[in-house]
Amino acid sequence: MQTDIWVAIIVAAIGTYALRVAPLLWTQRHFNKHKANNSEARLPTWLSVLGPLMIAAMLGASLVPKVPSPSSWIATGVATAITILVWRKTRTLGLPVFLGVAVFGVIYWCALHFL
Repeated sequence: MQTDIWVAIIVAAIGTYALRVAPLLWTQRHFNKHKANNSEARLPTWLSVLGPLMIAAMLGASLVPKVPSPSSWIATGVATAITILVWRKTRTLGLPVFLGVAVFGVIYWCALHFL
């Protein structure tokens, strides 16, 4: 493999690790502070949403087509609309992202093969 590929893999690994360890360290520090004060610690809502939100953001960034074309932008638009509609219905992150990616793939594949 070329050196630039290894650098990209190492940077991605460090970034992935940092995205996971930073909330863990913050949570541990948060609970230890409350434990020292003899008070009850509760996790903030944003912390439980942070992980899936980061994954959705990375997935969203990967949906932007490498080579913009009408079919890829149409697939992106429809998939985004489906993702938003499913999110409004379920108020979760997993199912809307999954369905959005699936819809994008199906529409893009159909556009490439049938249009």
